[in-house]
Amino acid sequence: MSNTIFFIFVAVIGGAFVTIQAQFMGVLDKNIGTIESVFITYGGGGLCVGLIMLLLRGGNLSAFNTVPLYALSSGIVGLVIVGSIGFVTPRLGLVPASTLLVAAQFISAALIDHFGLLGADIRLLTPSRICGIGVMMFGIWLVIK
Repeated sequence: MSNTIFFIFVAVIGGAFVTIQAQFMGVLDKNIGTIESVFITYGGGGLCVGLIMLLLRGGNLSAFNTVPLYALSSGIVGLVIVGSIGFVTPRLGLVPASTLLVAAQFISAALIDHFGLLGADIRLLTPSRICGIGVMMFGIWLVIK
């Protein structure tokens, strides 16, 4: 149970930081542009994680060839995520942008889990999950309306 509480805590912190990053990227986007804000975000993050990786593990990428090829596109996928966050936040506002982004995550996650896509374990889309997504869609409508 203590592991579960820790995982929930980490997820909540991560979720809060997604919102903070969205706001920061919205400010960057509004002032210098979408591509430039993505560059600052990825460049700064890449530099930090590169240094941390070298300091903590010496840059151990020895198992690189065991990773499925499609997983190597995660950096490009991240560019789409970061770019869309930075682009929509100053135009829609933080709450509507975050709501739409999270809703899209729920729906795509449910489909990926249900069909076992991209290496995911199959976790069927149950009636309660479908109802939850429906309630969320109603909430999205209320937020954006």
